[in-house]
Amino acid sequence: MNYVNCNLCGADEWVVRFPSTLNGSADLDVDAFRCTSASYGRHPQIVACQQCGYVYANPRWESADVLTAYTAVEDATYAEERTGRELTFSKHLRDMEQRIGPANGRSLLDVGAYIGVFVEVARDAGWNAYGVEPSRWGVRMGRARGLPIIQGTQHSPALQNMAFDVITMWDVIEHVDDPLSELRKAYSLLKPGGVIVVHTMNIDSVTARLMGERWPWLMDMHIHYFGRKTLTAMMRKAGFDVFWTGTQGRYLRLGYLATRVRGLHSGLGQLAERIVKRLHLESVAIPVNFGDLFTVYARRP
Repeated sequence: MNYVNCNLCGADEWVVRFPSTLNGSADLDVDAFRCTSASYGRHPQIVACQQCGYVYANPRWESADVLTAYTAVEDATYAEERTGRELTFSKHLRDMEQRIGPANGRSLLDVGAYIGVFVEVARDAGWNAYGVEPSRWGVRMGRARGLPIIQGTQHSPALQNMAFDVITMWDVIEHVDDPLSELRKAYSLLKPGGVIVVHTMNIDSVTARLMGERWPWLMDMHIHYFGRKTLTAMMRKAGFDVFWTGTQGRYLRLGYLATRVRGLHSGLGQLAERIVKRLHLESVAIPVNFGDLFTVYARRP
């Protein structure tokens, strides 16, 4: 594991916000990098920059090792939760179109597309949507549904001569090694006047502050923790004009939600699972919003 400087301001002055819970082990567990991992509370040391307040994992794994993990990861639970994802992404798309207008055949790139749920939702709504995703499994699943998903990252040669009207990053920016570099790459892939939409966790939210070290998003796979102030500052540093930020929740099936509760508290989670199964409510999807997930919209001038 390597120590790194602040990705926002470049400073090497920090204070520990949350000590490491890895118990002396720096081994990288590929399963912990599944989108649906329930390894809540297991994370490397998390620090806050003393110059700008940016929160990040430090030290952390080599960037090549992290990319290798995401390339190899498979996540059957995510595929099983497709109904909840479709509802969530349909709502995100409606919200997006209210702010930037309907598809009208415009082009869109979903970065970190996983199995392509948002790509499919967007294409069904008339967008000329593509996805890019490092997971070989995710790409295979998406292509099996006829979706144009490129295996790799934004730096893939397949994207070299392409330009998009919109780029989306749903729960992606917190996973990458160098968020500022990724935002700058997205800038280069957008047409002038194009829009980027970034959705992530909010380390400054009331929920995060109240829960402290028990906040479930403190995990192996999350190496950057944004608040509205730091993400807005980073997007502006990458050249974007930010024009909207706001809290957005998601839909979860009750069966899946019970497994998330089990990740936080074994006994309570088992009870929730028994109740949900007894009442045959596993497939019922409900809106969930604890105020600790937010979205930023910005435009390339």
